[in-house]
Amino acid sequence: MLDGITRRIERTRTVVARATALPLLVRGGIAVAFVLALLVAWPAALTTSRYVVLLGLAGCYPAIAPRGRGVTVTVLLVVAGWVLDTTYYDARVALWRVLSIATLLYLGHTLAALAAVLPYDAIVNVDVVGGWLGRALVVVLISAVLTVITLGLTAELAGGAFLIATLVGLAAAVAVTLLLSRLLRRP
Repeated sequence: MLDGITRRIERTRTVVARATALPLLVRGGIAVAFVLALLVAWPAALTTSRYVVLLGLAGCYPAIAPRGRGVTVTVLLVVAGWVLDTTYYDARVALWRVLSIATLLYLGHTLAALAAVLPYDAIVNVDVVGGWLGRALVVVLISAVLTVITLGLTAELAGGAFLIATLVGLAAAVAVTLLLSRLLRRP
């Protein structure tokens, strides 16, 4: 057991000594995005208490290990905090919170995908990370505009029309998922 701990300490020293700036900045972006998402999603009563340390650790973990299940666990923690805040604490659903959570989760997730394939000691051109973030911000902007338009339409489409639109949207999501899974199985 002591050998395992010693090897991990040596591995950590090697990582710290060989790490380059851009991969570390990407991992820092992951931590910032997920910590902010947790702080926005969870109830204010918990984020202003001593439990904020646990939320901070949960948000930083995917930055340390972006290839593992830490990203999924953190995203689920954000969703759980949002559900807890809007149901148990009966917080009002505000558009800025919905857009903030969606944006921060997407940025954290896409940066974790980049960090998963980017070695900590890689020498990377700034254009690579800049292009990645540029595409991510375009997706966030388009999603935010579509969300605001859709929310505006829900006021117009109350009742049966809203139910039909919801069912058509779910059917389209299932169809796209099935199509993608079929395309991935092709030789």
